[in-house]
Amino acid sequence: MNKSAPHPLFKLATELGPLVIFFAANAKFGLFVATGAFMVAIVAAIAASYIVVRHVPLMAIVTAFIVLVFGGLTLFFHDEMFIKVKPTIIYSLFALTLGIGLLFGRSFIAVMFDQMFNLTPQGWRILTIRWAIFFAFMAALNEAVWRTQSTDFWVSFKAFAVIPITAIFAMMQTSLVKRYHLDSASADVPDSKRGNITRG
Repeated sequence: MNKSAPHPLFKLATELGPLVIFFAANAKFGLFVATGAFMVAIVAAIAASYIVVRHVPLMAIVTAFIVLVFGGLTLFFHDEMFIKVKPTIIYSLFALTLGIGLLFGRSFIAVMFDQMFNLTPQGWRILTIRWAIFFAFMAALNEAVWRTQSTDFWVSFKAFAVIPITAIFAMMQTSLVKRYHLDSASADVPDSKRGNITRG
């Protein structure tokens, strides 16, 4: 099935919108109301993405599922620890997934980020290692922030620092993608082969 690329502003709205709602609700009503609002907003973002482009990236689906699980635990037990540790779980899961993929000669970057570019095996390997390290770093960073800072600081960090940090890191990989990118003729490979880091 062909996937139509969403408008950049729409993509930004579906990614940043739930976080802005989370931040605003926390500022006015507190973390527990903000958690409920965040859960509703992220489901709405997933639904909007599917309605507009008839496709939702796997990474967004996994993230939404974990938000609903840990958000639900936060509200059920009235314990903010669950929502605060949620990013740690997500980043650790992504880092582990990429690491396991490397062990089996596969890069799951293309699947996770819904990317259509195609790289040489060496390019996939390097890119996967970099993103695995980045996700592990972000998991550790989230732990450091929520365990040492106030709830309001953590919410601000989550809403306004995580996406810029991730965007900057992603842009830093542009030269690597260009260096190992296969030409259009070589890049016409089936999805089953995309992200293969082994030759043959």
